[in-house]
Amino acid sequence: MTAPQPTGTTIVPLTRIAIGYNPRRYFDSKKHDELVASLRLRGMLQPILVRPSRVDGERYTIVAGGRRYRAALEAFGADGQAPVIIREMTDQEALEAAIDENDVRDDASETEQADAAVRVLAACQNDRAEAGRRLGWSRAKLDRRLALANLSDGVKLALDERRIKVGHAELLAAVPADKQDKALETILGAALDIAKTRDLLMRVTQSLAEACFDKTDCTTCPFNSGTQRALFETHVDDGHCTNAACFQLKTDAVEQARNEEQARSAATDDNGDEDPDDQADIGDEPGEADDDDSQHAEGAQAAAARRAALAPGASSGRVAGRPSASTGGPSVTAKSIASRTSDLREATWRTAVARALADDASHAQIAILAAALTGTLSQIKSGTLTARAGLLVNPTFPDLGFAGKIDQIRDLSDIQAATALSAIGAAYARDVQSFSHVADLARAFDIDIREVWQVDRAFLERYTKDELKFVARECGLISHLGEKAFAKLLGSKKADLVAGMLNAAGFDWAGRLPSAMTLDGQYGAPPAAAPLADHRASALAA
Repeated sequence: MTAPQPTGTTIVPLTRIAIGYNPRRYFDSKKHDELVASLRLRGMLQPILVRPSRVDGERYTIVAGGRRYRAALEAFGADGQAPVIIREMTDQEALEAAIDENDVRDDASETEQADAAVRVLAACQNDRAEAGRRLGWSRAKLDRRLALANLSDGVKLALDERRIKVGHAELLAAVPADKQDKALETILGAALDIAKTRDLLMRVTQSLAEACFDKTDCTTCPFNSGTQRALFETHVDDGHCTNAACFQLKTDAVEQARNEEQARSAATDDNGDEDPDDQADIGDEPGEADDDDSQHAEGAQAAAARRAALAPGASSGRVAGRPSASTGGPSVTAKSIASRTSDLREATWRTAVARALADDASHAQIAILAAALTGTLSQIKSGTLTARAGLLVNPTFPDLGFAGKIDQIRDLSDIQAATALSAIGAAYARDVQSFSHVADLARAFDIDIREVWQVDRAFLERYTKDELKFVARECGLISHLGEKAFAKLLGSKKADLVAGMLNAAGFDWAGRLPSAMTLDGQYGAPPAAAPLADHRASALAA
């Protein structure tokens, strides 16, 4: 049977039509049967929107109407025909049209919109404002959908099939992906409503107020309940971490650092008290021995202060147990400064390298080959790429056999293939265990951390006053202000010191890299601006 042809359409055999990108993953079987019955009775009243295939000039790829196409195959058989509107479209235009067509439908799934949003955002080079404009969504809606894109496939399917509600999905979006499926089993098995699910999650969260580690990175973390509160109506209470594993890892790191510092301090105290008489004799001039008692008393007070700082429960704005130069501890050096911020340095460099590889497929390909040939490519977390395979290739890709996957990848456009390579390279930069590999990639491709980071309040607040003085000196702030002016600033409260450093008149922190954040442990000065004549010459050459 052939459907009647609406005005302005062309009749095309179903065998010449292929499935294109469709944001929809779930198709209600009952509604499918109803559509098949309707097609058999009345024919296809609304044509399918297609574009010419890039591979075969005799075939067409569906832009909008995948559900009608599937129903037509069942209603008319493989030899049937269907009315189509043929339109020349770029990959990006087809993507946006497919998303728009599904977005306006009442039964469109939130997770389908989420996956579609990921594709559009990637096409917009991660520019959320542009992605929202192309989708016709508010920034708030785009952010909510992108947050739902982090749901596991099992949770997405449960929401698509309406076995859980959107509120359930919003709560689960705040849980690490590897824990979501187990939580879903509990929700479905116990038939928990949204309120009970929220109460359950609250019992397994950690209070950030009680954390002993630096919470700078937590402010923008997706597992911070405050982040979820800004996105969703349904969320757990503010000030909680929903990633128990990460919370414990950071806590253990602080405890380990505290114990190591305590051991070093105890060893230093023991060595200093071995033979005080001998120590006092070294370099003494006649008549100076009378000062020994006062010197030893001062040393004992300093040691007592260090022990108090190392005692359990002692806390400050930094890692407990870290003595400063002003309290008798070790002198501040580039190495000691760097040890304070190793976590931030590595995380920031991983982000910079991942972004750079995501923007350059040729560099990503080199990174992938190097990783594969050194046996480290397998360190990419198992779910990182498989969870995105449907977005990078085609929604049907995860369900295909290996041979089918080969065919799908063979049919990728150059742009799609480059996007997939970039995604793999970026995933490797984030997941590879050895940070030295990340550093080597950064050096090989001349990646500049300044693209993603600069000195800010959170960075400076990690340090003691003596350490802040070190940072100020190496970055040129003391030279800019003068020794006396900075000494006066140093005498203020730490919060005022940090504010004064950041807001010093006439001083620009942009482009200045403290040695603590560089790969070679050397201060990085701001890149020199090209002379005006060079700019003019470049403009003329262009």
